[in-house]
Amino acid sequence: MTARKATQPPAAPVIVVIHGPNLNLLGTREPDVYGSTTLAEIDEDLRRHGAELGLSVETFQSNHEGQLIDRVQHCRGRAAGLIINAGGFTHTSVALRDAVAAVQVPAVEVHLSNLYRREEFRHRSFLAAVCLGQIAGLGAIGYRLALDALARLVFESSPEKSLAATSSKKGAARNE
Repeated sequence: MTARKATQPPAAPVIVVIHGPNLNLLGTREPDVYGSTTLAEIDEDLRRHGAELGLSVETFQSNHEGQLIDRVQHCRGRAAGLIINAGGFTHTSVALRDAVAAVQVPAVEVHLSNLYRREEFRHRSFLAAVCLGQIAGLGAIGYRLALDALARLVFESSPEKSLAATSSKKGAARNE
């Protein structure tokens, strides 16, 4: 009799979600700006939704720039995508921007509030140029939208093909 090896199902692609400074205070910090949803609720929703999409979601929050950079670098070669809300470091950290660029992982920048309806210093993002896109001003749902976008990119053969299909569908709908 030959022994049969148990086959493990392939591991789900990993999406890493990184939350920057002060996001640990969500739910109580300026709820009129950031909403009443807590960070724990956002993270749990992402893990649950990720599992439905066939993804494994890892979340991380830090108030320290170096720890955020270390976590971004940890994505290289192991994460299929990155969702990042760098908080205040969005507008100040060239080092964090360089880390996102260096790891060569598809990244989506997320912000709970609309940066362009706020103070002028918030209108500039150092991360935007090295991310696939930015979702801002939609509250906690922005994270879920970013996860949906990355799932589509992960499971389709090429980002260009997937984005072109979306564009053509939108155009077709307008022409009908």
